[in-house]
Amino acid sequence: MPPPLSLGKILGPSVILAGLGVGSGEYIIWPFIAANVGITMLWAALVGITLQFFINMEIERYTLATGETAVVGFARYWKPFGIVFAILALVPFIFPGWATSAITILSFLAPIGEGSIPFITIIALIAMGIALTVSPVVYNTVEKAEFFKVGLTIVFLIIGIFAVLLPRGDILTDLGGVVTNFGQITTSDTVTVSVLLGAIVFAGAGGALNLAQSNYIRDKGFGMGEYIPKIVSPFTGEEQAEPATGAMMRQDEENLERWRGWWRVANIEHFITFWALCVFSIGIFSLIAYATVFDQGIAEAADFSFIQAEGEALKNIVGGWFGTLFWIFGFFSLLLTALAVIDNVCRVIADALKTIHLTDSSISESRVYFIAVWTIIAIGAAILLAGFDQPLVLLVLSAVANGFVMLVYIAMLLVLNRALPEAIKLKGLRLIIMIVCLLFFGFFAGWLILSSITGLFGA
Repeated sequence: MPPPLSLGKILGPSVILAGLGVGSGEYIIWPFIAANVGITMLWAALVGITLQFFINMEIERYTLATGETAVVGFARYWKPFGIVFAILALVPFIFPGWATSAITILSFLAPIGEGSIPFITIIALIAMGIALTVSPVVYNTVEKAEFFKVGLTIVFLIIGIFAVLLPRGDILTDLGGVVTNFGQITTSDTVTVSVLLGAIVFAGAGGALNLAQSNYIRDKGFGMGEYIPKIVSPFTGEEQAEPATGAMMRQDEENLERWRGWWRVANIEHFITFWALCVFSIGIFSLIAYATVFDQGIAEAADFSFIQAEGEALKNIVGGWFGTLFWIFGFFSLLLTALAVIDNVCRVIADALKTIHLTDSSISESRVYFIAVWTIIAIGAAILLAGFDQPLVLLVLSAVANGFVMLVYIAMLLVLNRALPEAIKLKGLRLIIMIVCLLFFGFFAGWLILSSITGLFGA
């Protein structure tokens, strides 16, 4: 195992994951909940983000020790898991919800007719495909894009604190309700069980998106990932056809000392740039929504009427510039989220197919990745042309599907990391927390199933 690097040299993978969260739960779903039922449900966001921190660190544990992704580790128990997780990664994200959402918000700023949104979204998707295809090292491009987005998010939220929240001391006082109502679940006609499950799943990156943390830290050179080939452009990079099969680190004292160093710095990196940023952004975005459109009867529809109404309210409360800035931020944020989602999902697919099922093929993981990129873009375009273009509906459907994906891989992580050598295996408090994660997400998934069955039969 290579020596551990300093925190400054490994920042990046968790920034990408946090950036994915800002474009889903933080900007859209949790503010939607706050606008309808208030901020007392923010306790669930805090729990969801905290549990995802521990889940993601178990994804990182396996890759740090072996250089392989968690999905490849799953397939060592049963080879078809490669295809299974490729499908599980693809299906929830076939719907181009983030790109459609970005163009929907753009229509608040420019004279874009509703009928033009699907076509402009398709153009945006094609542009994203080109950007990924010509990047010499794809990870570096995505990391830079998400660093820019996270920086933009922090600047916007700081402005929001001073412009909206501090003048409203009563809003900050209401935060006490998050503590006093901890554990209480509030739903409504608009904040249904599926919306709530989606919000908890996307309190952070969520679902299958978390699995790509293996790929991110591998390409960044964490631990044994230093020895694994990176995804590069077929036009501008040097491809390697070998599958990204790793090797278990040696269990001598020198390597174990290096392991402890990597584990410590990886936890710090993920805590600062994932957990802290997600908690901060969900909290402030939700408070801004609560301060502007709560209980005004203008955020009842499952579409972007509440984002539009929030922007108009910000114009009235703060000034026209801030409402416009809110929409501009949303447009760029969701557009960059769409880029990162395509990259994320295709990494999982390419890794699973090449490393597990195409080991003897001359095709490189990079080429499998780009085939997956353009396949997802083509399917997304077909869906939009078919007329299925309601952005919040797309996001909620994706989130619900990802909730079930999480159940599967949490269970597999328990098996996978319990089988690691004794000195680095999952055990103790973290084992207990992972069991809690399985029960927590299992509860909400089961509740959704029962609610759906009850609604179907009118009981």
